[in-house]
Amino acid sequence: MTSILTNAAAMAALQTLRAIDNNMETTQRRVSSGYRVETAADNAAYWSIATTMRSDNSSLSTVSDALGLGAATVDTAYTALDNVINVLSEIKAKLVAAREPGVDKAKINAEMTELKNQLVSTTQSASFSGQNWLYNTDPTAPGTKQVVSSFVRAADGTVQVTTLDFDTSQSVLVDTVDAARGILTRDVDADLLTASPSGVARNYFLLDVGSTSPATGTEIKIDGTTTDAVMDDMISVVSDLLEQLTNSASTLGAITKRIDMQEQFVSNLMDVIDKGVGRLVDADMNEESTRLKALQTQQQLGIQALSIANTNAQNILTLFK
Repeated sequence: MTSILTNAAAMAALQTLRAIDNNMETTQRRVSSGYRVETAADNAAYWSIATTMRSDNSSLSTVSDALGLGAATVDTAYTALDNVINVLSEIKAKLVAAREPGVDKAKINAEMTELKNQLVSTTQSASFSGQNWLYNTDPTAPGTKQVVSSFVRAADGTVQVTTLDFDTSQSVLVDTVDAARGILTRDVDADLLTASPSGVARNYFLLDVGSTSPATGTEIKIDGTTTDAVMDDMISVVSDLLEQLTNSASTLGAITKRIDMQEQFVSNLMDVIDKGVGRLVDADMNEESTRLKALQTQQQLGIQALSIANTNAQNILTLFK
């Protein structure tokens, strides 16, 4: 039946053209934005996952910055500590040289005094971003310093910030409040460093920085009256200090290595998360471009079909001629 009131062909063509236009709008939006899932309306589940992971990635970026700050702090402390070890080795060499008969101990002591000043200067300079792990002026004891290492999201959705911890009480060399808290300012019992301790303490300390609670032993310095036995004790004490500093430097070196590994891991993890999010929400531009071309062709055909359907109604006029 042919009707001039109801053009079924035109209605069908129009419905098809509307569907094609909707599909083309979606495809064009994907091409322009680069996203297959741009809003929650596109795919609520994927959008939710992608939004959460992008937030976590932003947190990991902050962690990476914190690791860089921590690495700089540790490197500063390690560099200064390495210099202190070298200077302390020089002091030990001076003491050994002073042990030889006939040397001018006063001149050697003058050289040692300058080396001690260098030790104090080095520890004071080992500061980064307001933190100094070698030189303490705080009335409270040096505590554990933390370096943010990672941001972790558990399977149940809870989040946690993990840290790398370092006990600075093992690295403080100079303490201006309590000399006993500084490796170079505290008393060291030379008697305990011998093969057969006598039980009678012979305490020595290397640096006198005017601590509020000073060391009570004998400062390591020499003159013409210094006996060979005292010289031997001083050499033993300096050797023990060198061993302690070497252990501290080893610990800092291990932390530096750990931070470097964590930085690399966080960087790789951020890349992996980006790839994972991309697989969920990014548009395949090859596929979308092909679909867009096909939809453009369908649109042209739909317009042509609608034009033909509208023309059919006009053909009825020929029946009345």
